[in-house]
Amino acid sequence: MNSPLQTDLYQLTMAAAYWHSGTADQESVFHAFFRQLPFGGGYAIAAGLESVLEWVETFHFAQHDIAYLGELRTPRGELMFPPEFLKFLSELRLDLSIDAVAEGEPVFAHEPLLRVQGPILHAQLVETALLNMVNFQTLVATKAARMVDAAGGAPVVEFGYRRAQGPDGALSASRAAWMGGCAGTSNVLAGQRYGIPVRGTHAHSWVMSFDEETEAFDRYAEAMPDNSILLVDTYDTLQGVRNAILTARKLRERGHELGGIRLDSGDLAWLSQQARMLLDEAGFAEVKIVASNDLDESIIESLRQQGARIDVWGVGTRLVTGGDQAALGGVYKLAALRQPDGSWKPRIKRSEQSAKSSIPGRLQVRRFRNRSEWVGDAIYDEDRGFTGDPVIVDPADPVRRKKLVGESFDLLQPVWRGGRRVGATQGLDEARERCRAGLAALHPGVRRAVNPHRYPAGLERGLWQYRETLLEARA
Repeated sequence: MNSPLQTDLYQLTMAAAYWHSGTADQESVFHAFFRQLPFGGGYAIAAGLESVLEWVETFHFAQHDIAYLGELRTPRGELMFPPEFLKFLSELRLDLSIDAVAEGEPVFAHEPLLRVQGPILHAQLVETALLNMVNFQTLVATKAARMVDAAGGAPVVEFGYRRAQGPDGALSASRAAWMGGCAGTSNVLAGQRYGIPVRGTHAHSWVMSFDEETEAFDRYAEAMPDNSILLVDTYDTLQGVRNAILTARKLRERGHELGGIRLDSGDLAWLSQQARMLLDEAGFAEVKIVASNDLDESIIESLRQQGARIDVWGVGTRLVTGGDQAALGGVYKLAALRQPDGSWKPRIKRSEQSAKSSIPGRLQVRRFRNRSEWVGDAIYDEDRGFTGDPVIVDPADPVRRKKLVGESFDLLQPVWRGGRRVGATQGLDEARERCRAGLAALHPGVRRAVNPHRYPAGLERGLWQYRETLLEARA
């Protein structure tokens, strides 16, 4: 259920302070972005925008929300929020303009995924939920894309519901995994809600509920004659394959075919090779071998290099939780404030690490391409434009610079104006196709799972110089 209380307390205390100081209506610009690509990879996949828009659409402090906030106390026992402020919240309707990178688009460090403009109190109240949705789904969509790439064209199916971070996390993960290229999910609710194909086999408990493995396989095949994938490693894996072949013969006699077998433990490379040999020799070359067991892109790649005969990859824990990286680390930073004369005054956060210093201005990202391949992205200030030829500077390493040439287009597009959605409505399947096409437009080196080539993405030279001037003034 969407609620404005899906936030951190300090967003509400800051809102109260803006209201109290009389600055609540000052127009502001915030950007949501991340500073470092996840998984040591060369790209990320933007995701979560649809969830953000659904949440913004229903944003309203209901009576029970106001009642709860009215009960909160300070450490001294005083009311945390004055009644007048709570009345203000009860009447609040968000007045924001949101521009965003389309879901499924490959993106890079420091590039704003969303730009939020409006009264500073309003823009502050959406920060926590916005980051929660974008960070998690971007992380999972990126992980899925890496796994799909590692599988080399073989289907990757998401099996992670039971290991996900709660029901909401499981649903968001299934959605993001489909966007990133997975071929299906075990999550039935995700199938219903998002139209994702649902896939599954059976558990060890099914086999263990019978005295004989052969009987378990036969009974399951009788119940699911056209949807049988048999889990063969409850006891002895290769004997399980032989027993599955016996069931497959009985199915064939009745006019059906066994869909596959699943390996969930042991030496998957060797076992899949042996299973393939047994199945082929028995005349079941079309029976698929499905593998699971804590797989990720590095394990999938290793198994393929070892000659594993695996047709379908079932991935779970290391996909829906992010595996070796638990969070994306995206941030939401104030970049400009509107002045009484209508001009924008930049705001910048200074850090001892230059890459962590924020980027001032109302930012946009322009992507350049040469024929079908992308050649670089320029982050620029819409109000300042480009200074001469489009040259970008890496904010983490100013020595790295590149002149960009070719056709170009801007990534941030309007998605929310005047309290409603704007622009073309794009569904999950469109985002999935955008992801596929976007990855195909990247140099193969950028898609490498280990030690990828660095895609040229940086600050437009004039913006970088302006930022340096502001940082020196803050020193």
